[in-house]
Amino acid sequence: MNAPQTALLSVSDKTGIFELAQALHAQGIKLLSTGGTAKLLAEKGLPVTEVAEMTGFPEMLDGRVKTLHPRVHGGLLARRDVPAHMAALKEHAINTIDFLVVNLYPFEATVAKAGCTLEDAIENIDIGGPAMVRSAAKNWKDVAVLTDASQYATVIAELKESGKVSDKTKLGLSIAAFNRISQYDGAISDYLSAIQIGETVPAGDAAPTLDLFPGQSNGRFVKVQDLRYGENSHQQAALYRDLYPAPGSLVTAKQLQGKELSYNNIADADAAWECVKSFDTPACVIVKHANPCGVAIGANALEAYSKAFQTDPTSAFGGIIALNTELDEAAAQQMSKQFVEVLMAPSFTPAALEVFKTKVNVRILQIDLPKGGSTAWDNGRNAMDMKRIGSGILLQTADNHELALSDLKVVTTKQPTAEELNDLLFAWTVAKYVKSNAIVFCKGGMTMGVGAGQMSRLDSARIASIKAGHANLSLAGTVVASDAFFPFRDGLDVVVDQGATCVIQPGGSMRDQEVIDAANEHGVSMVFSGVRHFRH
Repeated sequence: MNAPQTALLSVSDKTGIFELAQALHAQGIKLLSTGGTAKLLAEKGLPVTEVAEMTGFPEMLDGRVKTLHPRVHGGLLARRDVPAHMAALKEHAINTIDFLVVNLYPFEATVAKAGCTLEDAIENIDIGGPAMVRSAAKNWKDVAVLTDASQYATVIAELKESGKVSDKTKLGLSIAAFNRISQYDGAISDYLSAIQIGETVPAGDAAPTLDLFPGQSNGRFVKVQDLRYGENSHQQAALYRDLYPAPGSLVTAKQLQGKELSYNNIADADAAWECVKSFDTPACVIVKHANPCGVAIGANALEAYSKAFQTDPTSAFGGIIALNTELDEAAAQQMSKQFVEVLMAPSFTPAALEVFKTKVNVRILQIDLPKGGSTAWDNGRNAMDMKRIGSGILLQTADNHELALSDLKVVTTKQPTAEELNDLLFAWTVAKYVKSNAIVFCKGGMTMGVGAGQMSRLDSARIASIKAGHANLSLAGTVVASDAFFPFRDGLDVVVDQGATCVIQPGGSMRDQEVIDAANEHGVSMVFSGVRHFRH
């Protein structure tokens, strides 16, 4: 007759632990536990043995040492199919441990709190927990290791159905356990290697000064799905998300309809979504090959879309459409007339979804808009941008700068009108999401011509005007945004010759005065933003 199985439960997060312990007990599995977990289970009437009673050694050093003992790790690591292992257990009166349920001290949550002291951070570094998890995960064929409450339901269901946990589930739990340890150690490394150590070591009871870029960067990403192929069909690809994704970011989207998203779909959708959520009024962004080809604001989804589409109907074919407002039937009917790859909005009316039911290949994504707050994360934005280079990465803070009306510096004799100022801010927002060199003509809350990704700012300006001509749009009386300064007056001359009456640019060139003089000569107004928006 087989000896009764044993489960060791030691959790920081008590969510669902009673229900799991109850299911284990119902299968005749003996319960071992530590500290607060043992107290909770006992109070709820479950028979539980303290680990200290099993080891014959009390918890000590304020709980720093309680499970670091051969009776614990021997019980976890012994292979049941190796006679020598089992003989060693018998010789030392060690019982096997068949289930381990552990979640770790909340280190990540602790260091995320404002004013976290070094002492608090250090005391929330779990030692015994990760050691047990590694032991159990290594011996996965004999031990089921659970590191998150989301895993409990699967184990409970298998126990009720067959009285045991399948090898497939145990291997999956083992992999998840090693992933969790990696995430945990990565968070500790990121925090500690960011501490600025000067002439003296930071006091433990004070919040240390942290470098923005730690001495070691430990990326922690979770695979969402494999993709059919990458940027090109001969490349392989997969989509990963941040371990803790920002609310309102693309990876939080719910796909309501359509084919699987491709690599390029995802990249373009992200560009469109990041741009459209920058506007507070109803807006539509149409993206093609990572560049906005049409952007507009309007009273509703239909007006915003109709204006955005006007900018460049040719490029809009097969594009990505993003709205920051609900898509209703009227807008859906209009959109359904064009070929669209991906359609995104925070919500859809039932009638709007009905319009696209026959277009089964259109990928429809619903993404909740971020609630907004004081940090980039609150606004669904990345705090950091990463670019892969040969054998390395470039890390930078993300370009989350928002320009206010009060930030503008008028540098010409002619002053912009109130309407032009609004269009300048609109054009500047759009230019931020256009590949450099970027020139964007706007008027009345819509793009009139977009020039993107050229080696010469002059060529970007010319392309923008050509596109406006193809769309039968007049550039007379438009405003222009340039993502970086005009190095010479010739760039300004081109946009003014095309009809622009007001220009926004960062300024900062050694020839700024030459460009300002050119603007005064043309009788147009120009403002400096003081900020550049290169996008490579």
